[in-house]
Amino acid sequence: MHSAPTAHRRRTLPLLAVSLAGLLALAGCAAPAPSAPESGGTLVYATGDAEPTCLDPHVGGNYPQALISTQYLEPLVGRDEDGEITPWLATDWTVSDDGLTWDFTLREDVAFTDGTPLDAAAVKANIEHLQDPDTGSSTGYLAVEKVREVEAVDAGHARFHLSAPDSALLESLSQQWTAIQSPAGLARGIDDNCAAPVGTGPFIVDEWVPQQQITLVRNDAYAAPDGSTEDAEGPHLDEIVWRFIPDAATRWAALRAGEVNVIDNPQPDAIVAAEASADITHIDAPRPGSVNRIELNSGQVPFDDERVRTAFLLAADPEPGIRSLYQGTVERSFSPLASTEPLAFSDPEPFGTDVAAAEALLDEAGWTDEDSDGIRLKDGARLTVRFPVSTNQSVAAEQSLFEQIQANAAAVGFDVILTPMDLSAWYAALGANEYEAVSAPYTKVGPDVLRILYHSDGIIPAPSGYFANHAQLSDPELDAVLDAASATSDAEERADLYAQAQRIILDSRTVLPLYDQQNHFLTRGVTGVRTLGTVATPTFVDARLGD
Repeated sequence: MHSAPTAHRRRTLPLLAVSLAGLLALAGCAAPAPSAPESGGTLVYATGDAEPTCLDPHVGGNYPQALISTQYLEPLVGRDEDGEITPWLATDWTVSDDGLTWDFTLREDVAFTDGTPLDAAAVKANIEHLQDPDTGSSTGYLAVEKVREVEAVDAGHARFHLSAPDSALLESLSQQWTAIQSPAGLARGIDDNCAAPVGTGPFIVDEWVPQQQITLVRNDAYAAPDGSTEDAEGPHLDEIVWRFIPDAATRWAALRAGEVNVIDNPQPDAIVAAEASADITHIDAPRPGSVNRIELNSGQVPFDDERVRTAFLLAADPEPGIRSLYQGTVERSFSPLASTEPLAFSDPEPFGTDVAAAEALLDEAGWTDEDSDGIRLKDGARLTVRFPVSTNQSVAAEQSLFEQIQANAAAVGFDVILTPMDLSAWYAALGANEYEAVSAPYTKVGPDVLRILYHSDGIIPAPSGYFANHAQLSDPELDAVLDAASATSDAEERADLYAQAQRIILDSRTVLPLYDQQNHFLTRGVTGVRTLGTVATPTFVDARLGD
């Protein structure tokens, strides 16, 4: 559900043609639930996110890659539930007074699962891999774009030389999209590495059967960072079978039947039922970064006119739909940032509903004529809003919410054209600028996500071809504030600058916040599942089968 695409390259593996019923039967064989927690066995995870086209999160960089790569790749630093940066593959770090030089000390007890040592040369190779245009990185590329060079001072010390100060560097290095991989694995080439990246994590990629499953096996030599696990004995599972089951109802049925142990992306009714269940656990882990929101493309007609953008926001009226469709499982947001971000600034004022004011603004903007179906016209052109919808990123409840917003906007004369499409087609539509509105959640640790999403530089595509500024905001004042926030190391100044930036973004009337990026996991027949404080992905290092 992350917004950046992956390159369409991977090693061809045998394809097993199985029916969905057969898939669940296989899952039933693989996920028996013992009555008490025990070591060993196979955990079955059923995901509704799109199947990655590459298991290396450096390539492209979307949320499905982060979900699975958490099991086999680790970052230089972590982040706890309070938002504090913690050691991971790096034990400590220092920064120069000018903010341009960062020194990282690496752990000495870690090696990649192919035997390659974790050293400064490996860190250097990873940053260069992220920055190499041939990698096709988007999320990771943007995260380390200010790193000019990595110097291997000695085996245990990597020195980052920056082109400009970056207050978000540690937050960026805590993400899966910048996780550290074996340089020997990277040297195999994109295709081989996409099929089976080599990391230091608790599990190892064993087999990938496209359109069916990925099998991960235990890393018996895993060395967990201090404080990152509940005990020092994990991982306890023999293997994880990661299955792709797109239909939410089918995933939910498989969990209740004991055929899988963990599902993601449940529908609101399943969450409500799980909360009332004695044997199903609900993990609510909202993602950091941006909220789920609708962005209006200010770079082209009709939303290049602020009056038309404001009219759309005044007519959209998402509140009743959010209440009814989500059954109390979400809270309405009025901020560009997730509620998990301490620096989120919220302002409900721009998002009230006023149909009369919306109509008056459209009249003022020249959309005064009307077609036979009630759609407004200006110089013979319809007030059309193309809205591509990624069915891999928007659950059914969200798609229904968009339909309600479509009807509300139609009442004042907008022709909102909702087009459901798979992830690759959705990326293509955005890349071709074939949209006036879009919901494109973006996950990044920390408020620097605002720079990624709303700085004018974000209109320029990354090497992958993806650009993140879908609102196509180009505001010199906003750019200056975001640049200053990125450069300062003063926490109070940083907080003030990001508050200023959020006010400017909300005042632009290009963003309709909805709710935090939903990240729910339901578990059955397994204990010890938790989510990380970085990008809220689950980790199974402490997991044991049993109740």
